[in-house]
Amino acid sequence: MGQISVTPEHLDHLLADPASAYTHPYQRAYAELAAAHRGRPAAEIVPLLRTAADQALLSFTAADLAEQAEAISSGAPYELRVRVTGR
Repeated sequence: MGQISVTPEHLDHLLADPASAYTHPYQRAYAELAAAHRGRPAAEIVPLLRTAADQALLSFTAADLAEQAEAISSGAPYELRVRVTGR
């Protein structure tokens, strides 16, 4: 299970929010990568996840990205603990 902290004003960078004008939420990118790259090597998926995180202006650790890539590769569920912090 991974963890990330985000401020309330950047929660839409992580989770898709139809009320938000933000166009690159990580949740959407992750789902698209999961659909397109299941069964592919995790090492191939990590850089794609890093790009998605960078576009969403989110900071995941290398270990979190590796876990996410392994989950996508194997088709396993992935849990992410989100902590909404003050500014």
